[in-house]
Amino acid sequence: MAIRDAVSADGTNIVYRVSGPADARPLVLLHGWSANLRCWGAAADDLAARFRVIAVDLRGHGYSDVPATGYDDPKNWAADLAAVLTAEGIESGAVLLGWSYGGIVLSDYLTAYGTGAVAGVVYSGSMANIGRGVPGAAAGTALQEAIPDVFEERAGRAVRAFGMFGNANTGPGADKGVDAQRLFGASLATPPAVRKALFYRTVDNTETLRILDIPVLVLHGTADPVIPIENARYIAETVPDARASFWDGAQHGLFLEDRSRFVAEVSAFAASLRSGPARAL
Repeated sequence: MAIRDAVSADGTNIVYRVSGPADARPLVLLHGWSANLRCWGAAADDLAARFRVIAVDLRGHGYSDVPATGYDDPKNWAADLAAVLTAEGIESGAVLLGWSYGGIVLSDYLTAYGTGAVAGVVYSGSMANIGRGVPGAAAGTALQEAIPDVFEERAGRAVRAFGMFGNANTGPGADKGVDAQRLFGASLATPPAVRKALFYRTVDNTETLRILDIPVLVLHGTADPVIPIENARYIAETVPDARASFWDGAQHGLFLEDRSRFVAEVSAFAASLRSGPARAL
């Protein structure tokens, strides 16, 4: 396992972690809003048995730089991912996996850079667009109830606001308490100004979805209270070669709620792609 960094087009330093065989298919993990590269927990370790896993700290999160501005420009998000792919020498065959806000980021990348370096895309509990009135960009009840207090600098109000998410990221069960606390800590560690800035943009990547020439896997829980399943259906209905797996009763963090199923479905999807096969276990 190695921690590396890449410099984006605007000078922002993007930190990422690489694990797994160097000659395996690259699998790039893009976390959600107010999280970091550690959010994937043991799922990243499981995937590293088959893939060259590249888990990224998005700008403003984790150990990546925290620029004062620029979060409203999709070109910045696209350039961040492009910088990581370039730093890793990836020119083809990558799988991009975006959870929650990470799906918007990978869509920004596809809009700006196309699919030359990418063999397939996975949207997990995610959406491709953001902004009021934009199709496929609805916010769930848990998110609506948490805003605006999740933007607070006052710790008490922010803690209570993040509590609105409840079990959304892990699913019910006391055995997920450590995972839940790790995500909770990452959320509070993300600067309040960044938490707020990520919502101050309007992006519609629908035209990109309509002309995608690579396969897409959509994973989504039917009971997701953060990102409504309608957003997932929008992606699945718009992309020419989309495969959807809707998990009955599951919530937002599928990779934590049912790790083995998540790893199996992502692995099966990657194995179906034409170039750069993943390693067999």
